Amino acid sequence: MDSPSEISGRIVIVPTPIGNLGDITLRAIEILKSADRIACEDTRHSAPLLAHHGITGKTLVSLHEHNEARRAPELVAAARSGETIAVISDAGMPGISDPGYRLAQACIENSIPFEVLPGPSAVTTALIGSGFPCHAFRFGGFLSVKSGKRRAALTSALESGETGIFFESPHRIVSTLEILTEVDPAARVCVARELTKKFETYHRGAAAEVLGHFKAHPPKGEIVLLVHAAE
Repeated sequence: MDSPSEISGRIVIVPTPIGNLGDITLRAIEILKSADRIACEDTRHSAPLLAHHGITGKTLVSLHEHNEARRAPELVAAARSGETIAVISDAGMPGISDPGYRLAQACIENSIPFEVLPGPSAVTTALIGSGFPCHAFRFGGFLSVKSGKRRAALTSALESGETGIFFESPHRIVSTLEILTEVDPAARVCVARELTKKFETYHRGAAAEVLGHFKAHPPKGEIVLLVHAAE
């Protein structure tokens, strides 16, 4: 097996904006402009971002949850042959509830050089914006569609003493807040919605209060739910 120093190509994990197209680093743009190909979660979704930053004429390939295991060997082989491949998801950091994990594992297993650039993440943006304790937190990804599993995840987060962070659908947020209110109506809750976008909002309060708001005002858009045990 080749050592990383003997391979001229590499794979670079590149975070992209979670909403506002201006939230991208200079280094990320440089990598995207110089890459031989760009692996995208959805090429149609990524095309406007790339065009916005003057990145054109690139070979785009899809890398999503349904083809990542199959495509990873192809990208590893391309890197071994000398290509620089940038990997992006639809928003934020690839691998965080997005494709990227299997490719990173394939790089490690095959001694392929890979880099991870820092950048936007809905998880840390929502954490700071919530005003909840940041010294210890747990990210639980997308909450389950099954109410029993949602209850277990929320209960565990509250009992941990840490700030719990989850992604949730706007179609289920009221149901989830009802579960949370049953577990602990005084639990601290923050619903961060449409982060960095035009209609960004943060709703903070006790579980029962936030539930009342969203029962009266059904939400739309992408949601990050944060919970913390009552003081």
